[in-house]
Amino acid sequence: MAAVGDFAVKFGGMIKKEGAFAFKNGIFGVPIKRNDVCALNLRKLRAGEYSRIGGVQAVMHVGVENDAGVSPDSKSLEGALGFDVVTEVELREKGFLGLRKTKLVCTIGPACCSLDDLEKLAMGGMNVARLNMCHNTREWHQDLIRKIKKLNEEKGFCVSLMIDTEGSQIQVVDHGAPSTVKAEEGSVWFFTNEKFEGSRPFTIQANYEGFAEGIQVGDEIVFDGGMATFKVVEKVGNDLRCQCTDPGLLLPRAKLSFWRDGKLVEKNYQLPTLSPKDWSDIDFGISEGVDFIAMSFVNGADAVTHLKNYISTKSSKSIQVLAKIESLEALHKLHEIVAASDGIMIARGDLGVEIPLEQIPTVQEEITYVCRQLNKPVLVASQLLESMVEYPTPTRAEVADVSEAVRQYADALMLSGESAIGPFGQKALSVLRMTSSRMELWSREENRQDVLLQHNLEASLPDRIAEQICNSAAAMANNLGLEAIFVYTRHGQMASVISRNRPNPPIFAFTNDSSTRMALNLRWGVTPLLVDLSDDIEANITRSVHLLKTKGLIKNGDTVLVVSDIIPTSTAQTVFQSIQVKTIDATKFFSGNLLKSTPSNSQSKIACFYADFSLQKRRIRLRNSGIQNNYRRFRVTCKVEDGGKQSNGK
Repeated sequence: MAAVGDFAVKFGGMIKKEGAFAFKNGIFGVPIKRNDVCALNLRKLRAGEYSRIGGVQAVMHVGVENDAGVSPDSKSLEGALGFDVVTEVELREKGFLGLRKTKLVCTIGPACCSLDDLEKLAMGGMNVARLNMCHNTREWHQDLIRKIKKLNEEKGFCVSLMIDTEGSQIQVVDHGAPSTVKAEEGSVWFFTNEKFEGSRPFTIQANYEGFAEGIQVGDEIVFDGGMATFKVVEKVGNDLRCQCTDPGLLLPRAKLSFWRDGKLVEKNYQLPTLSPKDWSDIDFGISEGVDFIAMSFVNGADAVTHLKNYISTKSSKSIQVLAKIESLEALHKLHEIVAASDGIMIARGDLGVEIPLEQIPTVQEEITYVCRQLNKPVLVASQLLESMVEYPTPTRAEVADVSEAVRQYADALMLSGESAIGPFGQKALSVLRMTSSRMELWSREENRQDVLLQHNLEASLPDRIAEQICNSAAAMANNLGLEAIFVYTRHGQMASVISRNRPNPPIFAFTNDSSTRMALNLRWGVTPLLVDLSDDIEANITRSVHLLKTKGLIKNGDTVLVVSDIIPTSTAQTVFQSIQVKTIDATKFFSGNLLKSTPSNSQSKIACFYADFSLQKRRIRLRNSGIQNNYRRFRVTCKVEDGGKQSNGK
């Protein structure tokens, strides 16, 4: 028995290819046409006499079709199948279950901004290109965005664009050099708020006049959560003279933290989350049509909500807002921030400044879990392969860190300085790709599907039903050992909920909305495809399967689970959600639907049935269940058709 929300569904049984059983009368008051056929099964059957079929229904509408039924429109292949070239190559080489599910984000910087370098990153598996608005000019960012869009259009890639706001950073310093500078142990450096162009030897420029207020001789200054450490040896007016005690690399525009006797010196500057520069950068991102905007130093849900409302008034395109968790205050308000945002970035570098380092792994796992509960994509960032900023190979500890993030089922991993300023960005991306693929394979082989404590995402009954359909679809795909999950969706909601369950088969999301496609690019296990969709779900399925077969990406005998949330735009029909299991190019496609209906009466009930069908006994058992587990028995007349023989049963 598989629980589905407040009602229960059981699947079982086999049916021959040439036989089927049909309901003579309507079910639950819903009329069924004479030629409608229902076939039920939930096992992955071996090749032979039987075909794999499946179905469960709340309000029934099921049918049989074969490849000969492909419509002329499908045969004409109108509109290209929106596969990105990287996924297509990977699918040909590794098959469905070999597709990488963890998404990869690369920060673009001076080391990888040429068209050739960007193409290599895209071919290497980059799903999202991140532009850090702390660095470079507006013209540089605009040129980069156009290069990536050109690659998508001309080379067949599907790389989404993200801008990352600078935030109201007050403890940021810069050494003026275009790349990293090494601070040696014992060297003396001068920290000043004086404005100057270029760089000066052993001089660090702070961006806030009061950066040294309250700082005492003997306090420690830590760069970027531990990249280098200095001790204050003298205060010179509003400036500081410091000695390096822990040598390391000083990145451009590094963040400082001040420590005294092992405790963080907290400063409350009462600055807004978004600075005037941030709002200008956001307007730029909207005008350039970016797909994601990451907010730095988010300390509450109000700032996220305000930005989302602003975007909705400025752009007809759907732009996702990601909140960066990088402060202790954000951790205290984690649930409300996650709920308000479209996704989360765990900025471990800045977060490690404000909490003890030994707490980072458990905090990362907790944030990842909360994001999965609330169905928000989560991106793990900062220092994943930090050593590869300088060296061509990572440390073993870094590979273990990446593996742990994959084991926790993070949606995406992000490279920062490794790709932006390091000379080995493509190698670093290759390490992420290989490590995540290997860890995913191990988790699948060990059957390490972690149990997610289900959290109801929506309050309304129809939305809760849709959510339970997705949860059950993921379980079905795992239990049946299906090759893939096909989702036909306009806005991506059902694809994201299935992704939340982290099923073994890959999820192919067919959508006709380009914004939805780019947003799903950050979702674990989802391959978004841009296609033309109609209100006819069967036509959508037939057309897409035919296109996949034409490309050689799906073969005879493959079995896929199909889910749809396409709402008819020109019909009064209220049935629009379905779940099906289909075997590709069998003599017939046997399918059963799990549909959602919204009756007009005020006491809406969803009824469902389960069936255990046996050809030998020609028997079917059905049970009707109400939403509140208020079970009622009923009788239904069935007709079994098998090789011209008919028998009636109850």
